[in-house]
Amino acid sequence: MGCHRFLAFDLGAESGRAVVGTLEDGRLSLEEISRFPNTPVQVHATLYWDVLALYHHILEGLREYVRRHGAQVEGIGIDTWGVDFGLLSAQGELLQSPVHYRDSRTAAMVDQVKLRISPQELFERTGMALLPINTSVQLLSLRLAKSPVLENAATMLMMPDLFAYFLTGRKCCERTNAVSTQLLDHLTNGWSEEIASRLDLRLPLLPDLIDSGTVVGELLGSVREATGLTNGVVIAPCTHDTASAVAAVPGVGSDWAFLSCGTWSVVGTLTTKVVTTPRAHAAGVFNELTIQSRMLCRNIIGLWLLQQVKAAWMRAGNNYSYEEIVKLAAQAPAEGPLINPDAPRFLAPQDMQAAIQQYCAESGQAVPLQPGETARCILESLAFAYRRWLDEIAALADRSFRVLHFVGGGSKNALLCQLTANATGLPVLAGPSEATVAGNVMVQALAKGLVRTPQELRDVIRQSSELVEYQPQDLPRYQRRYEQYLRMVEKYPE
Repeated sequence: MGCHRFLAFDLGAESGRAVVGTLEDGRLSLEEISRFPNTPVQVHATLYWDVLALYHHILEGLREYVRRHGAQVEGIGIDTWGVDFGLLSAQGELLQSPVHYRDSRTAAMVDQVKLRISPQELFERTGMALLPINTSVQLLSLRLAKSPVLENAATMLMMPDLFAYFLTGRKCCERTNAVSTQLLDHLTNGWSEEIASRLDLRLPLLPDLIDSGTVVGELLGSVREATGLTNGVVIAPCTHDTASAVAAVPGVGSDWAFLSCGTWSVVGTLTTKVVTTPRAHAAGVFNELTIQSRMLCRNIIGLWLLQQVKAAWMRAGNNYSYEEIVKLAAQAPAEGPLINPDAPRFLAPQDMQAAIQQYCAESGQAVPLQPGETARCILESLAFAYRRWLDEIAALADRSFRVLHFVGGGSKNALLCQLTANATGLPVLAGPSEATVAGNVMVQALAKGLVRTPQELRDVIRQSSELVEYQPQDLPRYQRRYEQYLRMVEKYPE
């Protein structure tokens, strides 16, 4: 096979990084060459992404690649979070810095969407639940505000496609990120004229759609000159970071489920059809896309809970490492309190420790006072939340699972992996922790013909990863605890 080298840019809501992926003799190795912050900027009442700073860091990543590996690269892929976008003029100029999905412009906008189309109909047409952060909702807010930016826009580009446009000059939208707009019709796999019309959006605003694994284009001459690269093509991976992570799940066959865990968690399974029943809508599931496949999944708050209590402890003068926190959690009593991680109060509290203590007090449980007790409460509650939604997805997809593949940064948390195995009753295979960049690189390799199928892609990642297996333990006790958790969630959903 020889040695083939690709560059993956993975941009998250807090930071970004450039990672070199080398495919040699059927094995993949990853080398992080730069990491940079992604810091939103508040200007007056609007929260923006600093898109030009991010593009500067992408160019710096290209320069660092040249310094380490020379002037040739086989492919460059970019993945980011979903829903956010930039607007271009007819001349191709960026009209405004992209606005952050947490900006207040979508406040009360869900009700405005409901006046035009019902959430159930939206779900049936797109497979996606109505959320205030969706691109469709953001665009409606601009339309109702009579935004001159929207009035003068000729093209909307999702964040990864915007950076690809900066590098190549081509305007397009890759489908795994397009699905997050809630403007993609799952029946036609194209933009929905009906939804655009109902929301008073101009369909020509939406660019041509492409599939993951498509070569977007050659680097512009100005980019090659600025970075020192003599050649290079931008290849669309699964540009939505979740879709890239799922592309890298090292599963075999069809009877496996996945859990991608970082700041957020996503549980789900690959599917061949879109599930838009009333039960699926009520469950809040999403029908998304990954490499050459659909997936049925559910978003759950993830290690954000642990990150925020760690920050609260740091403010109080206790700077615990994550390793110390997990050790304290393992030593804490096993029959401690539980929370509902999906409760709205945990999305953005001023003090996560206080929010958890308040929930436990209101639900009649012992209040966790020590860091180990709080961390144990978080990790065990997450494990039961995973069980809850995996059971629902299994029922919706009409299948049972043989194994749960646990990928992403959370897969390095041995206690969480073991608790998840205990709670779900499934063997857990943990790894790779760098699933998003692995998926990014390997979809590029698929585009170049170095692997032939998504399964062969997964086989390479499995052979290149050190997977850790966790077998379920103490099942009767965890079943009893799970039933207790379900009763509590039903009684105290918020």
